[in-house]
Amino acid sequence: MSQPKKNNTKRSASGFKKFQYDEVRDSPSDARNVLLVVVALIAAVTFQAGVNPPGGVWQEGDRVGRAIYASQKRAFYVFLISNTLALSTCILVITSLTYRFPFHLEIWAATASIMITYASAVFAVTPNESVRFRYLLIAASVPFVMRCFGYFFKKYCMSENESQIGGQEEVEKKDGQAGQQV
Repeated sequence: MSQPKKNNTKRSASGFKKFQYDEVRDSPSDARNVLLVVVALIAAVTFQAGVNPPGGVWQEGDRVGRAIYASQKRAFYVFLISNTLALSTCILVITSLTYRFPFHLEIWAATASIMITYASAVFAVTPNESVRFRYLLIAASVPFVMRCFGYFFKKYCMSENESQIGGQEEVEKKDGQAGQQV
């Protein structure tokens, strides 16, 4: 009787390695292009979800044009904040990856216009009593604030560490020279 073959989990796990970024095989421009395509797709989906919320909008009655999903306040909050966070993160990545590209100023204008259009659409379909818009503004600004904190941390905290390391190296160098003179 033949024995059933055992699944080799190492082989199946390593099958994904060929899809991962490899510095030797993949050029940075190829990686940037892939990221731009993926981020543009995510941005398109999140923008569409904000403009046409899940469940649609009321067609008649006193809530005409308002999101049906807004009747479930907590779930609608989670949706709006997550969707806004995803869209603003995508816009940050798009503007970062296209920095110093030709037409960079136009890309900035287009992404700003997209955010304004998204915000006006969300405000239009969201009942005033169900959402506090300051939370959406905070969610939209989180990726940009995190990027700024990362930049300042890298610039100032890392430079302090490097100057401390450089100062320690100078002290060690002087100690070594003083030891040689004795």
